[in-house]
Amino acid sequence: MSRYTTTLAATALSALLVATAYAQDPMPSAESLQNAFPERENYSPYANRNFPTQVFWGDTHLHTGMSLDAGAFGATLTPDDAYRFARGMEVVSSTGQRVKLSRPLDFLVVADHSDNMGFFPRLMSGEPSMLADPTGRRWYDMVRKGGKDGVAAAVEIIQALTADEFPPALAMFPGSDGYRSAWDLTIKAAEDNYLPGHFTAFIGYEWTSTEKGINLHRVVVYRDDATKASVMEPYTTLSPYGSPDPRELWKWLQDYEDKTGGRLLAIAHNGNMSNGHMFPQSRTYFDGRVNRSYAETRARWEPLYEATQIKGDGEAHPYLSPNDEFADYETWDQGNLDLTELKTDAMLVGEYARTGLQVGLELGEKLGVNPYKFGLIGATDSHTGLATAEEENFFGKHSGAEPSADRVHHPMARIETEDGIKEYTGWGMVASGYQGVWATENTREALFDAMMRKETYATTGPRMLVRFFGGWDFSAADTKGRLPADAGYLKGVPMGGDLSTAPAGKAPSFLVAALRDPMSGNLDRIQIVKGWLDERGQRKEKVYDVVWSGARQPGADGKLPAVGNTVDIETATWTNTIGSSELITAWTDPDFDADVPAVYYARVLEIPTPRWTAYEAVRYGIEMPPEIPLTTQERAYTSPIWYTP
Repeated sequence: MSRYTTTLAATALSALLVATAYAQDPMPSAESLQNAFPERENYSPYANRNFPTQVFWGDTHLHTGMSLDAGAFGATLTPDDAYRFARGMEVVSSTGQRVKLSRPLDFLVVADHSDNMGFFPRLMSGEPSMLADPTGRRWYDMVRKGGKDGVAAAVEIIQALTADEFPPALAMFPGSDGYRSAWDLTIKAAEDNYLPGHFTAFIGYEWTSTEKGINLHRVVVYRDDATKASVMEPYTTLSPYGSPDPRELWKWLQDYEDKTGGRLLAIAHNGNMSNGHMFPQSRTYFDGRVNRSYAETRARWEPLYEATQIKGDGEAHPYLSPNDEFADYETWDQGNLDLTELKTDAMLVGEYARTGLQVGLELGEKLGVNPYKFGLIGATDSHTGLATAEEENFFGKHSGAEPSADRVHHPMARIETEDGIKEYTGWGMVASGYQGVWATENTREALFDAMMRKETYATTGPRMLVRFFGGWDFSAADTKGRLPADAGYLKGVPMGGDLSTAPAGKAPSFLVAALRDPMSGNLDRIQIVKGWLDERGQRKEKVYDVVWSGARQPGADGKLPAVGNTVDIETATWTNTIGSSELITAWTDPDFDADVPAVYYARVLEIPTPRWTAYEAVRYGIEMPPEIPLTTQERAYTSPIWYTP
């Protein structure tokens, strides 16, 4: 029998056996087969989700020894060290202390100052060109000697840079070999530590405009890799290679994108040291007009604002928000960056995020474009190479302020005036902050795109999960499930989004939820902060307690009683016996006027916990002076949602 004949026989036998087997059971009805061929949506609630379901944590503002001021005060860590530390690895700090994060971060931007980037590593390595200059040789000898001589050299170097008196032979500027090497090293560190899906190392730098001590700094973040980032060296503030005017930085950003096809964004910070110039209303510090062109350009390049960091919290100020009992949080309001110009009340309106958002509404009505339509983030601005924002693991502003028994007594800046001594105290350093980003994956592209759409929020260090959505139809039913984002994206817009043209008879409703950081304090309350323009176009604001822990009820003054305090100062511990592990609510604006623009953001408050100074007192066995705070009430600020008639 041929193979073909055998195959036919086997096939026929198989068919017969199958037919016989089926004949042993009744023929199924059409009705009984319906479930096998369903016409319905997926059963799994997680299928076909096309919105961000993860929050990624990071710091977009960290300095290493490549920054001139960081190096001057003893920082020796490199960009590679900084990225490895952020990834969760243990490193040795510039003062010889072993240090590790409690949990790795998901992303980091090493943002070294572009002015004289890489100067200190070259000086300290004894670069022949540095030592050939008499001033360079003298600085080298002083720093190597250490002690008072080292401090004197550091101060002299920084003063020479800020006064635009840096020796030309020693300067690191675009086009010079040393500057190119520094930028290449920065890029290489980011490329070597970028692990898509696991850790994102962004390429970046800080453009540091500080004319006469006025802080107008911006961090520049790249979406791109080395191929594009290496085409142009960073923009500086020093003539003839750059400018301290933000408008010139924006031109450079546009030039980069035009030449490379890449993507950039800029993040301003520390308006509290700008002496009123961070959010100008009519004229900029450099006497430019705040017109439609200014508004369009700033809004294009600056989608985010760094609202909290080591040099003070910048969400709100008690003078501007006298009815907000939580506005005076880690406030730095003595003067400009170097205290050469002291603060006046009139300056404050141009310095804080909350009022900046309200000024943006005013200018939007006047110019047709809102220049201050920014999302909120936190960052450290640490100059140690260590992105630490944990109270119990805080390594300070610069290497001279790393943990020691006396660091609380060492001021960061100090000046004598007719009214006495003004200073930025060592104990005033704030262990803050981090940025939470809702993104689809941990890559440069996904995180950058989330930042551009402002789906971000700031925290002062803890990693609480926060959702904030705005719409017209949220209700209590949307708070019952475990997936508030499903309703949030279906019925509204997330933080950073826009609402417009209110439906007849409706006010905006907001779905807000928070889940505590498992390594931090319980939640006290969630508030929604509203800013708007009244019928006369005047700025207004109100803080609403929308959901809180426990059975507290507002008093006759409308204020919610304090949550309590479980902190034991003697041991720097607390208990989560008060507060809630999670809070969620749907809230509708009871004071809505459909004819006026408004802006809303959520503020999440934890219960009181020990401040870094309390941990310091216990670990070093020291007694803190009474003026030093030992507790803190950590918080988060979401990016806003805007309503435009």
